[in-house]
Amino acid sequence: MKWRKLLALGMAAVMTAAFVSGCGSDKAKDGSSSAGKKIVVGLDDNFPPMGFKDENNEIVGFDIDLAKEASKRLGREVEFKAIDWSSKEAELKSGRVDILWNGLDITEKRKENMLFSDPYMDNRQIIFVKKGTTGITDEKSLAGKVVGTQSAGTAEEYMDKSEFFKKDVKEVKKYSDYVSAFMDLENGRIDAVVGDEITGRYYMSKHADSIEAVDSVVGEVSEFGIAFSKDNQQLRDEVQKVLNEMKADGTIAKISEKWFGKDITKK
Repeated sequence: MKWRKLLALGMAAVMTAAFVSGCGSDKAKDGSSSAGKKIVVGLDDNFPPMGFKDENNEIVGFDIDLAKEASKRLGREVEFKAIDWSSKEAELKSGRVDILWNGLDITEKRKENMLFSDPYMDNRQIIFVKKGTTGITDEKSLAGKVVGTQSAGTAEEYMDKSEFFKKDVKEVKKYSDYVSAFMDLENGRIDAVVGDEITGRYYMSKHADSIEAVDSVVGEVSEFGIAFSKDNQQLRDEVQKVLNEMKADGTIAKISEKWFGKDITKK
């Protein structure tokens, strides 16, 4: 009788293994090895209106709403992880985050180390000053001034390469986030902020009595994209597919209207 019990146990083990294997196959019916896996989005959580903490300490914003809707359509949970933005490429390469989705400019230098989605929004770098300021009308009028910007951003990259900012501007002060830069501008510690138009105009809408924009582009107009690690082409393509669907059905336009008052995304 003992051998019969052993045979029965062996057959049960084989059947269990086959059942587990079958379940695994069902999970991958869509052809995606990452089906159901949580997506970790890395961001600077002090970058309004793209991604920031509200009064309830919840991460909200334009890019947050896009990522939530895209993840929902992919049938995957999403986690938003605040990171040191100056170390964003290392965070992505190490796998600590799956995506950088936070008003990230597409540049040739960044393309060397990251995959990008199609651009979904234009981004200009413009000048912001304290309300009532005179004499600052364009880039060249910043000569002799103290100018603030955010570290590891497109404006900083441009100014670091510019002979004008190196030689003629009195000082370029770099901040961990734009909010800190604008607070120093309001308090008279710096003369101007050069930075993302989207962020600046959002901040300006909340501080209309103290900040105004100088509608003059500094550097080249760039485009926002979503970044993925070089070896994650599959996730990039999955996200791009649902973004195309969201654009076609008007979802992206509605999210833009919620945060900016109109659709300012790329058509």
